[in-house]
Amino acid sequence: MEERTTLVAETALQRLMMEKALVMAQELERAGAAAPDGKVLEVLEGLAVDCGRDFTRSALENALQRQVEDFEKKFHEAVAVDVVKSAATKASRLAKS
Repeated sequence: MEERTTLVAETALQRLMMEKALVMAQELERAGAAAPDGKVLEVLEGLAVDCGRDFTRSALENALQRQVEDFEKKFHEAVAVDVVKSAATKASRLAKS
């Protein structure tokens, strides 16, 4: 009997990594079932290392990209606030002149 579990991703990165982990598990199951007798460990170990490397690389790339996007958003918001403050200061100086 198969066990079902519901996972809830709170971010796009979490959702992506959950999907990748599921695909990896499915690949390992298929490869294990198809591996010749006496070669199961060898086949699964090689696949796990390759998939694990790809999984880790993808997690790192996506997490870093999220950090870059968050930084850029904050930077653009800060620049916009500075522009508004600068414009208000200039308008105030012109009004006093």
